[in-house]
Amino acid sequence: MSVLRRLHVLDRVAIGLLATGLVCVASGLLPTGAASDAMTRIAPLLAFLGTVIVLAELTSRAEVFDVVAARVARAGRGSYALLFLLCVAFASVTTIALNLDTTAVLLTPVMLALAARIGIAAVPLAMTTVWLANTASLLLPVSNLTNLLAADRVALSPLGLAGRMWAPQLAAIAVTTACLWVFFWRRGRRAAAGSSGGPGAVQVTERVREKAPDRYEPPPVHRPADPVLFRACALACGGFLLAILVADVELWIASATAAAVAVAAFALRGRSALRWSLIPWRLLVMVPGMFLVVETVNAHGLHDLLAAAVGDDGGLLGQFRAAAVGGGLSNVLNNLPVYLAGEGAVPVANHDQLLALLVGTNAGPVITPWASLATLLWYERCLAYGVRVPVARLMGTGTVLAVTAVTASVAALALTR
Repeated sequence: MSVLRRLHVLDRVAIGLLATGLVCVASGLLPTGAASDAMTRIAPLLAFLGTVIVLAELTSRAEVFDVVAARVARAGRGSYALLFLLCVAFASVTTIALNLDTTAVLLTPVMLALAARIGIAAVPLAMTTVWLANTASLLLPVSNLTNLLAADRVALSPLGLAGRMWAPQLAAIAVTTACLWVFFWRRGRRAAAGSSGGPGAVQVTERVREKAPDRYEPPPVHRPADPVLFRACALACGGFLLAILVADVELWIASATAAAVAVAAFALRGRSALRWSLIPWRLLVMVPGMFLVVETVNAHGLHDLLAAAVGDDGGLLGQFRAAAVGGGLSNVLNNLPVYLAGEGAVPVANHDQLLALLVGTNAGPVITPWASLATLLWYERCLAYGVRVPVARLMGTGTVLAVTAVTASVAALALTR
């Protein structure tokens, strides 16, 4: 029991989910055949998730993100408006290319450090990270675990999914950009939004007040401590993207190969960074447990409930209905189990309705801190850095974003059919 008390709350949740799932199988609540099918389906997802986060962690340690963040700040040339657009682009590209959990885990501390460097309140940059981690995760299979499942269900390659989801993705990012500016980035909000529990945040707010309202001091050029590691990891990330977009290599093979390149580079030049803690054990325990629990609940009534809520209309009304159910339930439960259960409730032939459900479960989970794993990880990182985002404000602004982003994205999906 003392060991369990020392574990992080998310570790306990992960272990609890897996234990519950195994009990469901052992007790017969979930037939072994259904459990085996579920594990077979998620095996490539787990391989991808484990290797892509190792790749991202080592890329961060090689200071690739720090170099990019400093260049983004310098490219803003002291203009908050231009910096805002560049941060939106940075967070969007990271989510699209390297997965929303990567954005939550690795880009959050980079953005918070950037806030301190240039003298801006931390909360606008933190909210840019978490909102775009969710709403910018529609385009590629790599962007979100739910996308991998949806692409498999509708038999779309990475380029095929991008060809179908580019308009919803643009709509979601456009709406997110507008909401970020209105709620967090416009003049007066940049300083007022920055209150947090840490002393560093108070200093940031004071610096914001001392500076001209529309200007900041660009930081110096960031030089990586080891240029060889920097280049190796940057090339590994670039090769990973080329492999999945151009060569149509399976995601887990591409991510494993890129991670192997990064690991080899660190083995030669920074062996101390290679620790077992690089592997995202929490996620690798949580995801199978979540699948088993959802499969069990799905077999005992959830499927019928969701089927009634989603309906079988493959037209525009059915798409909005599926998106609303997906987004709403994601904020009550969590988007991954909601997508898994909702996928089985959508008729097999209704591909557009399934993609609308995907929009709801990807762009909608921005209201509650537990709505997506990425939001949970982001919230944990913010607390660790002393940045407090009031839950009431998070939920109020998130509700506006969820409704407008999901509505705009589903409309874009229908218009580009």
